[in-house]
Amino acid sequence: MPKEIKDADFQESVVEKSKSKPVLVDFWAAWCGPCKMIAPILEDVSRDMGDSSDIVKLNVDENPITTGNFGIRSIPTLIIFKGGVEVERIIGLSGRDEINNLLKKHI
Repeated sequence: MPKEIKDADFQESVVEKSKSKPVLVDFWAAWCGPCKMIAPILEDVSRDMGDSSDIVKLNVDENPITTGNFGIRSIPTLIIFKGGVEVERIIGLSGRDEINNLLKKHI
């Protein structure tokens, strides 16, 4: 299951963890319809990937520092980090297969 993170957790939960395995960050908001639609897809992807990757969620309304640092202007935005840096970005609603395939590229 995707874990909720905050600005204060980002360095440890994303940058540091992505040095050993890919980490997908879901930038979302409670009022965003497509964000609600992608949530169960990310839960499925999390189960599909098991321990080979991490998926975390960051609420853009509650975490303006990280949101600003990555120039998030549309949500949902999914960013995959590997080796401490961004390696893939998806903007908008995406399907399970597309997300699985992008993560598998970085395992």
